[in-house]
Amino acid sequence: MRSVELFAGAGGMAIGMANAGFQHAAVIEWNPDACETFRENQRRRARHIEEWPLHESDVRQFDYGSLRGDVMVVSGGPPCQPFSMGGKHKGHMDERDMFPEAVRAVRELRPRAFIFENVKGLKRETFATYFEYIRLQLSYPDMMRRKDEAWREHCRRLEKHETYSRISSEYNVVSELLNAADYGVPQKRERVLIVGFRADLNAQWSFPEETHSNDALLESKWITGDYWDRHEIANKHRPSAEGRIAARLEKVRRGALFGDRVAPWITVRDAIGDLPDPEKFPDNTIPNHRFNPGARSYPGHTGSPLDEPAKTLKAGDHGVPGGENMLARPDGSLRYFTVREAARLQTFPDDYILRGAWTEAMRQLGNAVPVRLAEVVASSVAKTLLSLKS
Repeated sequence: MRSVELFAGAGGMAIGMANAGFQHAAVIEWNPDACETFRENQRRRARHIEEWPLHESDVRQFDYGSLRGDVMVVSGGPPCQPFSMGGKHKGHMDERDMFPEAVRAVRELRPRAFIFENVKGLKRETFATYFEYIRLQLSYPDMMRRKDEAWREHCRRLEKHETYSRISSEYNVVSELLNAADYGVPQKRERVLIVGFRADLNAQWSFPEETHSNDALLESKWITGDYWDRHEIANKHRPSAEGRIAARLEKVRRGALFGDRVAPWITVRDAIGDLPDPEKFPDNTIPNHRFNPGARSYPGHTGSPLDEPAKTLKAGDHGVPGGENMLARPDGSLRYFTVREAARLQTFPDDYILRGAWTEAMRQLGNAVPVRLAEVVASSVAKTLLSLKS
C-alpha cells in the first residue's frame, strides 16, 4: 500500500504509517535539520527509513504529478503553531497554516483515504468555523477556492453544496480528539485526528477503541500494588493517594475496575527507567542521551512526575522547549529530559537518531506525532482498506 507523507517533521507519523504496512512513495519536509535526521537514519539503515524517497522541499512547490502509480493514503501533521494553545492563535491568518496544501494533495492524488493530525487547539471555539471549513474542503477537494474568494465565502459555498441533497461528498470525513496516553504512549498528549475515506468505497470505519486507561493505572498502583512491585519500590517509598486521586480511586474500588479490559497508562518511569541517569553518568554511550543543565520550575511549568505519563512535550517558541520538557523527581528536583528520553516518550525506536543541537532535536520531537498513536490509527485504516480490496 503506497502512501505520501506531508510535513514529515521528525518522522513520527511516517514511522507509524510504515509500521502499519504502508510504503512511502514520497516523504516531504522542508526543515533542514529534520531532513538531516532522516538522512542520518538512512545512513544507519534504520528499519523502514532506509528506502524512503525524501524530498527536502516546500510542500507548496511539490509536483504530485511526478509520482507514478496509485497512492492509497495521504498522511501528515500540518504545522500546528497557527492553532496551538501556546502559539499566537492566528489560525487561518497564519502563513504557516498548511491545511490548504493538505487539501491540494488529496485533490491531486485522489487517495483512498487520508490521515491528518493537529493540536487540540484546532477544536477551540475560536477556530470552530475554520475547523468546519477544513472538514468541508477535505470532503469536497475538487471545489477549489476561487481567485480573490475569501475563505468565509468559500466556506458558505461549500455549505450550500453539502446541504443540496442530490450531491454526495467526495470523501467521508470524521475527526476525534484522542489522548495518546489512552493508546500506550507514555505521555498525556491530546491531538485531533482527521480521517477520511473516498466516498465511492463505501468504507465503514471508526476510531480505534482505547487500549490503556488512568483507572487501570490507579488500580495497579493503589489496589494491587503491581506497579510499585514491578519497579521494586519499597513500601516506605510509595506515595499515598491523596486529593482528587483518592476520590477517583474510591470509585475504582467500588467496582469500576478496568484491569481486565485495558492496560494501565504507561508512565515516565515505565518509559525511561532502564536508562542511566545522564546527570550521574555523563559518559554513557547511548545516542542522544546527554544531560542538559538549567532546568527550573516556574508557574505553569513544573515538569512531568516520574510515576505518571509525561505532560505534553512542547516544541516551544524560537526552538526553545517549553518548561514541561522536564522530569520532576519524587524528591522535588528537576532536570531536562534528554533527547533520547523525549524520543522514548514519543515512542520513537531506540535506534532512531535525532540530528541537530539539543534545542533543535527537542523541537523536532515536540512537534512530532507519537509513533505508537500514528501506528494504531494507521493500522485500523489499513485493515479497512485491505478488507475493501478482497
